[in-house]
Amino acid sequence: MRQEHKRLQRERRTVAVMIGIYCADHHAATADSLCASCQEFQEYADRRLEKCPYGDDKPTCANCPVHCYKPARREQVKRIMRYAGPRMLLKHPVLAIRHQLDGLRKAMHPKSLSRDQRLQKAGKTPPAEPRG
Repeated sequence: MRQEHKRLQRERRTVAVMIGIYCADHHAATADSLCASCQEFQEYADRRLEKCPYGDDKPTCANCPVHCYKPARREQVKRIMRYAGPRMLLKHPVLAIRHQLDGLRKAMHPKSLSRDQRLQKAGKTPPAEPRG
C-alpha cells in the first residue's frame, strides 16, 4: 500500500468512527466490532478513499463534486453521517471539529488541473521542456 497522507488517514478514521457509532446504536454491535453489513460498508468506503482523485487535497464527501459512491451507498453514508455526526461532538470532539474544518476546504476538480499542476501535487516534477 502506498504512503497515505495524514489528511486521508484522518478521513478514513472519521468515517470508521461514524460507522462505529451508527452500528453500535442501530445494530447492537459491540464497541469493538461492527456487524457484517457495517463492516462491508466500511471496506467499501476504504476502497473509495483509496481511489479518490483528490488525494491529500480531498474535500469532505458532502462538498465533493465527484460522486464516487454508488447511489444506494451514497444514501447509506448520508444516513450514517446524519446520525453519527452530532454524536461525534460528544464522543470524539477533536475529530468532529477537524472534520468540520476540513469541510471548509475548496478543491479544484482534478480534471481541471493542468498536467504540470497534477504532477506537482503528486510530488513529481514535470519533464523539462525540449529545446529547439
